[in-house]
Amino acid sequence: SHPGRVVWVLFNTIIAFMLMEMNVFQALGDVLGLYSNVAIAWMMAVVADLVVNKPLGLSPPGIGFKRAYLYDINPVGVGAMALASALSIPSHLGVFGPTAQAFSAVIALGVAFVTSPLIAWATKGRYYIARKDERDLSQYTPLQTQKCVICEHDYEGPDMAHCPAYQGPICSLCCTLDARCGDLCKPHASLSAQWSGALRWLLPKRVWPYLDTGLGHFLLLMLIIVPLLATVFGLLYHQELQGVTEVSDASFLSDGSLRSGFLKAYVALVVIAGIVAWWLVLAHKSRQVAQEESNRQSHLLMREIELHRQTDEALQNARQLAEEAKLAAEQARHAAEQANQAKSRYISAISHELRTPLNSILGYAQLMGEDPAVPAHRKQAVSVIKRGGEHLLSLIEGTLDIARIESGKLTLNVKTMQFADMVKEMAGMFELQASGKALAFRFEAQGPLPEAVRADEKRVRQILINLLGNAIKFTSRGEVIFRVRHAREMAWIDIEDTGAGMSRQDLDEIFEPFARGMSASHSAPGAGLGLTIAKMLTDLMGGELTVESVLGEGSKFHIKLFLPEVRSESRGALPAAPRVRRAYAGARRRILV
Repeated sequence: SHPGRVVWVLFNTIIAFMLMEMNVFQALGDVLGLYSNVAIAWMMAVVADLVVNKPLGLSPPGIGFKRAYLYDINPVGVGAMALASALSIPSHLGVFGPTAQAFSAVIALGVAFVTSPLIAWATKGRYYIARKDERDLSQYTPLQTQKCVICEHDYEGPDMAHCPAYQGPICSLCCTLDARCGDLCKPHASLSAQWSGALRWLLPKRVWPYLDTGLGHFLLLMLIIVPLLATVFGLLYHQELQGVTEVSDASFLSDGSLRSGFLKAYVALVVIAGIVAWWLVLAHKSRQVAQEESNRQSHLLMREIELHRQTDEALQNARQLAEEAKLAAEQARHAAEQANQAKSRYISAISHELRTPLNSILGYAQLMGEDPAVPAHRKQAVSVIKRGGEHLLSLIEGTLDIARIESGKLTLNVKTMQFADMVKEMAGMFELQASGKALAFRFEAQGPLPEAVRADEKRVRQILINLLGNAIKFTSRGEVIFRVRHAREMAWIDIEDTGAGMSRQDLDEIFEPFARGMSASHSAPGAGLGLTIAKMLTDLMGGELTVESVLGEGSKFHIKLFLPEVRSESRGALPAAPRVRRAYAGARRRILV
């Protein structure tokens, strides 16, 4: 059976046993007489609520019996019963005379019947329903049952209530007996909350802070204990007084001494009850604090679990997105590799088709330019053809270099190179070009330069030629500075000019293919691939190429390359002198290659 019913049976059994052992059956008549007044007041308060309050709209329609949806104390019923009992019990005891004593039951009936509608009108019926039942009761069939989440017994659906603390249906008895939920479903409608609200309504605001310390609960307990003890001692005093008057040999015991004894016992018991009540209040406060801390920790734990669940879910989603992104990136990389290979094949094929006629054009232009039989006024046109062909050839070569670097097919031929001689050769070559434009060219070797280093000489030359050529090409006046320093296996090369400079936008795009600064768009010819190739080659060699520029003041390029010095090898041979070009003169022949 339900544990609450077992407790109730044991409680009634113990009460009956105490009544028999204490031989107080003779007092049952007076007790039942008093109880009859309370019972009449209680029943008439219910009758008045049903036949008067509900038809007049002073109380909500329908009958609610589930504690989960009701206030612990309804002033309409409790107030009417208390007022009726407060008047009928003294009348029953003869305080208001024999007539009132005879009609004490009628007094209880009338007072309860009248005061119930008055209290309902004064409170406007707001203490009936603590919270609404959000369930749709029409969905339950007459035979459909639900299992209580605590006692696990089956009950009809309309007789159950939803408990937010246990997150399930709960029966009325379990809802009444359970003390762990702390009235989570209706925190404003509990007895302590109602009593605290009543004290705040009666007492001034300066006393309110003391109510939260347990004073309110202590007053409530004493308000119940003191009248209850007074009633019990009054009944015992009345019983003993009747027994004394019936015994003839006990005339020495006067009424005053008996009353004084009972009064002293009552006062002593009230003091003890006050101490016990205060101890109960403190124990309740401690339990409440512990319960709140437990609830807080449980809430934090549940929140942490929920956050972990959300984090795990987000991690799973992120992992799935990462897998999808990885797959998409792999597909994009594969497509890019195929496109790059197709581009490389196309560039190689188109460059081969362009080189064949271009080599013929350049060869014949060179021969015609060196032929003394060509008139002077025609040599200018031949030089224009030669320059255009060389520009087109450089464009093809640059495009091929970029394609090879991007596809990873360009390999470095690292070997010993004569670094100091190569740098001086570059300085001498571009000094002549600078003097042809009336520019000052300064070569500064900061410290001793190594005779030999390990590097790809062709690519180092290509980087320097591109940068020095651009510096002279885009500088109309001033000077070009070529500065070289080598220390700790690293070479630092600075190329500085006093040209037009570049804007911030040009600096962001200067190393992009076919990108030429706005200031250089019309000042000198070029395809816009030199800096791109220099940047790619520098990165390929593990170096770094940066630029600083101020519009209208000039630019400064910084190159940092890892060029380890070679100390054990001798200097290489000087480059061979250019050979004299010779042409074929005679009948046209075919050569099989």
